[in-house]
Amino acid sequence: MNKAQFVELVQTSGNYKTKIEAEAAIKAFTEAVTSALVKNEEVSLVGFGSFSATLQKGKSGKVPGTDKTYTTEDKMVPKFKAGKALKDSVTAGK
Repeated sequence: MNKAQFVELVQTSGNYKTKIEAEAAIKAFTEAVTSALVKNEEVSLVGFGSFSATLQKGKSGKVPGTDKTYTTEDKMVPKFKAGKALKDSVTAGK
C-alpha cells in the first residue's frame, strides 16, 4: 500500500470529508511520534503497540574477501513493538 492508498483508507476509516484532512491527520501523528522519540520518550497506544527509541551499540567487522575492517558508532534507533490486539487482529486475518 502506498501513501495515497493509505490516505484514502484513513479518510474512509476516520470519516474525514476530504483527503487533505486525512493526510493532515497522518502528518500530525507521524510528527508527534517523531518528536517524542527525539526526546527519548515512549509512545504507547494501548492495543496497538508502542514506539520507542533505543541505543544500538556500534560493532566492528571485516569486509569479506579483503583485509579491510570497519566499525560503526553507537546510535539511537526507533523501534515498534506491536500490542496484543494488533497481533491478534493480524493473526485472525490470515
